[in-house]
Amino acid sequence: MHKGKNRFVAGFLIGPVGLYAVFMIWPYIQTFGYSFTDWRGQSQEMSFVGLDNYVALFGDTVFLQALYNNALILVFLPIATILLALFFAFMVNVGGRGGGIGIQGVRGSSVYKVLYFLPHVLSVVILAILWRAVYRGDVEGLINGSLVKLGISDENNPVEWLNEPNLVLWCVVFVLLWWGVGFYLVLFSAAMQSIPKEIYEAALLDGASRTQSFFKVTLPLLWDTVQTAWVYLAILSMDCFAVISVMTPGNSFGGGPDHESEVMATYLMRNFLSFGKAGYACALGVVILVLTLILSVVTLRISRRERIEY
Repeated sequence: MHKGKNRFVAGFLIGPVGLYAVFMIWPYIQTFGYSFTDWRGQSQEMSFVGLDNYVALFGDTVFLQALYNNALILVFLPIATILLALFFAFMVNVGGRGGGIGIQGVRGSSVYKVLYFLPHVLSVVILAILWRAVYRGDVEGLINGSLVKLGISDENNPVEWLNEPNLVLWCVVFVLLWWGVGFYLVLFSAAMQSIPKEIYEAALLDGASRTQSFFKVTLPLLWDTVQTAWVYLAILSMDCFAVISVMTPGNSFGGGPDHESEVMATYLMRNFLSFGKAGYACALGVVILVLTLILSVVTLRISRRERIEY
């Protein structure tokens, strides 16, 4: 009977596992193999070059600049997104006045959730196109036009937001932040709604302020959700391909000006499709994969703590 059950389960699993192996695992294996060759991507002619691609990669100034930009995004984006999403979620769910019906959210909280989540409904490419229009370097752009109307900026000398080396990366990060906060607000709101309101009421009766309630009650009980959000945002920080390739200036896949907004994903695609250096691009892909795996493991280890039950 037990063997029959195992065969029945195996019969259902063999198809999905086989498809996953063919379309997911095998491409990873191929990429790893190609990274040791000088493959150009247009034919199967290639030569084994060993670790030459990896040695060249870590001596490539453009790659190092892209790695630095990814690190900046990694430091800023997860922290800012989680802090803002936690604050808004806390205010929406338990930030209203306490009364006879106990702790409650702000008035119209369901409307706020929809408004905050709305940017996440749109495609990332559509958002990038919209924000590229907002950041236009003439008075027709929303930001420059508003600054001129307010008398803050000169009409004849508008700010080139996406062509300023010191501004372009932060313009991209702001778009990612604006896009992501709503999703994590809804995620944290769902987690907060599972926390019994009696816990908040008991904290307020004991004299705890809203700030103390957040740090002593809400954050510890939401830690598992925050940990998950941190991992996803860290992985997003290692990508950013769609937003940067659409928004920023540069050849084929953005990254300009002068590689100031270059990230590893855009540099990979440029090497693969524009420069014909497929083997080099595969080595870059392997590095991105390894860094992402290490980052995920380290993030989970650092943020791990004892589970709090209620």
